[in-house]
Amino acid sequence: MEYTLQYYDLVLSGIGASLGLGALIGYATAVSFLAAIVGFGVVAIALITHALFINGPVDDTEDLTEEVALEEVPQVLSPIEAGPET
Repeated sequence: MEYTLQYYDLVLSGIGASLGLGALIGYATAVSFLAAIVGFGVVAIALITHALFINGPVDDTEDLTEEVALEEVPQVLSPIEAGPET
C-alpha cells in the first residue's frame, strides 16, 4: 500500500511552510521579524479558512443533518452512560 498526499496533508504542510518561511525571511532579510511572521501568518490563516469553510471535511451537507444514536458514539467521546431502553 503506497501512501499518497491528500488535501489536508498539503494544507498542514502549507501552514508549517508559510510560518517557517516567515521566520526565515524575518531573520535573514531586512524585513522585520514581526512583519514577516504576521504576513505569512495571514497566508496560514487563508489556508486554514479554505480547508474549513471552502473545502470542508464532509462529503455533502446532508452529512451534517444525520443524528447519531448514543450507542454509536465511542465511549471515549461520550462519558454519559446509556440507560436501559424503555
